[in-house]
Amino acid sequence: MPRRTATMLASTLVLIALLCAGVLIKVPYSEMSPGPTVNTLGDSGGEPVLQISGRKTYPTTGHLNMTTVRVTGADYRMNLVEAVYGWLAHDSVVVPHDTLYPDGKTDEQSNQENAEEFSQSQESAKVAALNELSIPVKSWVIVSSVVKGSPAEGKLHAGDAIKAVDGAPITKPADVASLVTKHKPGQNVVFTIIPAKEAEAAKKAGKEPEGGEKLTITTEKAQDGDRAIVGIQAGTDHAFPFTVDIKLADVGGPSAGLMFSLGIVDKLTPEDLTGGKFVAGTGTIDDTGKVGPIGGIEMKLIGARQAGARYFLTPRDNCAAAASDTPSGLTLVKVDTIHDARQSLDKIRTGDTAGLPSCSAK
Repeated sequence: MPRRTATMLASTLVLIALLCAGVLIKVPYSEMSPGPTVNTLGDSGGEPVLQISGRKTYPTTGHLNMTTVRVTGADYRMNLVEAVYGWLAHDSVVVPHDTLYPDGKTDEQSNQENAEEFSQSQESAKVAALNELSIPVKSWVIVSSVVKGSPAEGKLHAGDAIKAVDGAPITKPADVASLVTKHKPGQNVVFTIIPAKEAEAAKKAGKEPEGGEKLTITTEKAQDGDRAIVGIQAGTDHAFPFTVDIKLADVGGPSAGLMFSLGIVDKLTPEDLTGGKFVAGTGTIDDTGKVGPIGGIEMKLIGARQAGARYFLTPRDNCAAAASDTPSGLTLVKVDTIHDARQSLDKIRTGDTAGLPSCSAK
């Protein structure tokens, strides 16, 4: 065999061996890439994303798009070839697997957590939108979850309304822990609660749960300290004066809260928020309308621009990362609250874009 042919054959075999090794070798990394972007003012799966009944709504134009990030699953392990390709690609990011899935979370656990966060973000988006429009919303404290094996298990249940602890009225979730920790481990604490089924019936009727029954629970010592606990997580539930449903499948996490809330505001006000402009954005939101940071901002910017967005509403704490690599043709708009976002949309609609709060890479 001629030397040149032998060398080429050997090189080809080495290359094949390297490629095979690259495919077989698993690495502890995951990939993030731009996910779907959906107009909260439009349809998804053949039905409106935002469905409001019992209250007058108004026509809308333009886009208020929520953005997403596509990630490899918790149970999936990238091979070396995929990781290298992801590192070289501009429209994806390769990160350590534990960054996305800490504590060894499985796909099932991660999906469940994302679904719960998405549900809570919808609730907060409704509250924030109605508060922004000065529409009253009834709120009360509930048992959000019960720790298995804790003193509360079997006595308190998720969805129970907490009216009082030791006779002191409860107005916010933090009140519960504050009153329980006044006790020493082993002492009794008295909860006044309304069972979840009754609380849910009141909510559907647009009313705050009334009444209550007393339950005595013996506290125990927390594993991470000397404080007394009963083993529950307190949260908030709401009764709305009309129905607001958010219909969007195959999306999880809390980052669409801001855009959902703005979509609701747009549908409930005569003035068109966008003036026909294409605006996208991201950000968590709480009941007060405060906007919080999210992950994967770089991928969301790429997805938004690819979809046609010209403006991107960006949480303040994501501004530096967003400004360091902004797609051409996309203007970043810094927001802290739903009210900030609404004022910025006024400027976008009227063309006063020179006055928009901008993001800095510093």
